[in-house]
Amino acid sequence: MRERSPWQPRLSSNATSPTEQLVEALAEDILSGSLQHGARLPAHRNLADTLGIGLGTVTKAYGILEKRGLVRSVKGSGMFVALANSRGQTVIDLSQNTPPAALSSRSLSATLSAIARRPDMDMFNTYAPAAGHDEHRRLMARWFNRLGMPTDYRQLIITSGAQHALSVALSTVCEPFGTLYVEAQTYSGLIQLSRLLKLKLVGIPMDDEGMDVSVLEKMLDASDDKRSAVYVTPLLQSPSTRIMSLARRKDLIRVCRANALFIIEDDVYRLTRNIELPQIARLAPDITLYVNSLSKILNPTLRIGGLLLPEQLYSRAESMLRATAMMVSPISCAIMEQWLLDGTAETVTSAIEHETVRRYELAFSILGEHLYRSGHPSFHLWLPLARESVQPFYEAALAAGIKVTSPASTEVNPLSEQSGIRLCIGGPEIEQLHRALLTLKEIAGQLKRPRAQTFPV
Repeated sequence: MRERSPWQPRLSSNATSPTEQLVEALAEDILSGSLQHGARLPAHRNLADTLGIGLGTVTKAYGILEKRGLVRSVKGSGMFVALANSRGQTVIDLSQNTPPAALSSRSLSATLSAIARRPDMDMFNTYAPAAGHDEHRRLMARWFNRLGMPTDYRQLIITSGAQHALSVALSTVCEPFGTLYVEAQTYSGLIQLSRLLKLKLVGIPMDDEGMDVSVLEKMLDASDDKRSAVYVTPLLQSPSTRIMSLARRKDLIRVCRANALFIIEDDVYRLTRNIELPQIARLAPDITLYVNSLSKILNPTLRIGGLLLPEQLYSRAESMLRATAMMVSPISCAIMEQWLLDGTAETVTSAIEHETVRRYELAFSILGEHLYRSGHPSFHLWLPLARESVQPFYEAALAAGIKVTSPASTEVNPLSEQSGIRLCIGGPEIEQLHRALLTLKEIAGQLKRPRAQTFPV
């Protein structure tokens, strides 16, 4: 009787076809060490039955993994993991878009100690208002003002991070089966939320200034779809790092007003007010739902964000928030309060800004000829590639122990000729990042370059 495989069958959610989903799931578990060298893989038919996929799909996926040297076939015995952990290979994760670590354990200890010494601990023993305590909303409003976004705290609700804010925003202005217009390549979390809420995504091509509003206008004129809203990240768009010009922002507002559409503005990559471009919500507060978060610019484990709303949407949004979370964790709110009052937030933000510049300059010194240059430092970068080069690049990076953002996870229109890879440079240690960038430069140099710059996408 054959030994059972230790692998727990699964399909990755970051790919499109069943073959790619299986390849990615197995490759991740092999390279992370979850599947050890010599471990048996499930028999073809058993795996197909378990996952509900075709036998040919499993055969094709195993073949791809074997070509990449991750598995080997032993005649009469089955398929086994071929990658030995003795290679000492550590997976360097460039797929998670987090800021560089800037909070020391000493600072965190001091914060928690200060909270523990508070004389009034009632907030930890009772439910908070769904939108958050007024003092916390005032503090968040002050932070938004620091970023150049004039904010009335009475139109602001506290959320458990930007993802939660997006969920509330979409639930507030979008009906099931409505159409949400987004950039052709967009934030993967937004794509997942849209599927959950049964929204139809329509990807609008981008040029050097982000979403091509002229294309959006033509689509709206020609379509009878049940329209819901437009979602954009005008500053350092993820994944492409595009920055929308002031003229383009005003043009988007014009088109949305003409078509009675709300705009959901994701502004989580704005570290500082030292950016001349105003938020769309500042230009059109009556039709814009504005999302920002302390998680993305201070610390990813601090799950706290804010959603600034047009006055007429506030009550509905508060109901949506109550239905999804009841309230934000009081501990997170207390940490936010402490950091904003004692200066920790300013100190950490300043440190992250400096470290982001250092990493950005390092990346361009190594990979600059291959990267799209937005002109503004960020902790995610865009490596444009022709469609036929994207998957080979992704697989080659993974085989080399470097995990990058799966292109399929950010693509609204997978048939577009042009594509690319997002590289998140905020998470790894600087030495790991340097090593990964050198490896990626070799991989990029071996692949066919796109015929021209990657517009439209």
